[in-house]
Amino acid sequence: MRIVIAGAGEVGTHLAKMLSNEEQNIYLMDADAKKLERAAHHLEVLPVEGSPTLLEDLERAHVEGADLFVAVTPDESANIMASMLAKRVGAKRTIARINNYSYLESEYSTLMEELGVDWLIYPEELAAEEIAAITRYPWARQYVMLFNGALALIGVKVRAGAPIVGKPLHSLRELEPGAEKHYHIVAIQRDFETIIPRGDTEIQHNDLVFFTCSIDHVDYVRQLSGKHAPTVRRMVIMGASPVALRTIAKVSPDIEIALIEIDKEKCLKLSEQLPPNVEIYHGDGRDPEIIKEVNLEDAQVFVSLTENSETNVLACLAAKRYKVYKTVAKEENIDYIPLAYRLDIGTLINKKLLAAGYIYRILLGQETGQVTCLSLVNNAEVVELVARRDSKIVGRRISELKLPPNITFGGMVRNGQPCMVEGDTILEPYDHVVIFYHDISINELQRLF
Repeated sequence: MRIVIAGAGEVGTHLAKMLSNEEQNIYLMDADAKKLERAAHHLEVLPVEGSPTLLEDLERAHVEGADLFVAVTPDESANIMASMLAKRVGAKRTIARINNYSYLESEYSTLMEELGVDWLIYPEELAAEEIAAITRYPWARQYVMLFNGALALIGVKVRAGAPIVGKPLHSLRELEPGAEKHYHIVAIQRDFETIIPRGDTEIQHNDLVFFTCSIDHVDYVRQLSGKHAPTVRRMVIMGASPVALRTIAKVSPDIEIALIEIDKEKCLKLSEQLPPNVEIYHGDGRDPEIIKEVNLEDAQVFVSLTENSETNVLACLAAKRYKVYKTVAKEENIDYIPLAYRLDIGTLINKKLLAAGYIYRILLGQETGQVTCLSLVNNAEVVELVARRDSKIVGRRISELKLPPNITFGGMVRNGQPCMVEGDTILEPYDHVVIFYHDISINELQRLF
């Protein structure tokens, strides 16, 4: 595929890196020659200096006939204009990054489509959804709803003493009540190694284990993992960022929220806008006096969402000392994520990975559901796909398919009913399946499905 990315900032260059690894033809466009030079040194991209809002520059970037045009500059208006022009020039599909939640409302989305903007991406909204899910399941490192809630993907850090630790996977079936399979372990992260498990794989202390299960069996997975489920009554958020404000809109109004913000003017402005379950505190979240004032010891969840990733990680480490059950940090440097997890931070939120998952979904095709790029596992994604009638995987047992070793089926929905996938499962046309894959290209997935 030929893909044009406008904007050589953090999101644009990360996308270019991921997609160039997929052996796609990537054109990276920016008005800043130095940014392009830095990107070209490290990435397999064709740099194009110019403005995405000028027709002659779009033509030089070979936008005509491009499979996908992605505008991710810092300027929301420029992204929308660039996508409109790209569609006029001849791009097949266009995506614009926005900074305003209002544009996701239905009246705007219809208008955008008419103007030639096929998709709008607002990474802050995706991040807020992930944090809101954590308040419902604080015992999980990552919780992702699949197929509109029919199935769940759950990442859990297991410790010695959990029922599944020290046992090979084939023996775990003995723990399940009845003949029906309730869950599937799709991956294990052990230190910096990703393991696609087999029947003889043994779960160890401190493994990060990824389960898929039906929504009815989430609590069963929690018990297997040896976790208790505290009720989240109080939550402290550091940094009144757009992600924080969208999170507040999504969490239960029964949760008391203490919002710490260092900018006094922003505090005054927000005090008139936020719901009654939110208290605003002016100060630095690292200040012991503020920590006392917000009663951090009584909180079950602490979320640090400042623009400084190091501050977020350090603030979460401090919150751990106050026995906060769950900590969440926004970490924008992907290279630091494995190290931050080694510090036992809790959950890390990365907007670039969330944006990449959204764009992967578009590249895989219209019938693809959600795609989640797991921040916990390098180069790993979970994707919802539909098995087409002419697909290579239809009509044969899973055990007979010659699948790459780093791909596994997590579960499926057939005729509206969620179920797990086993070796003797035969996929039928139009089954909706969830796939976990690691270091596999989009092209290879498309060939299979």
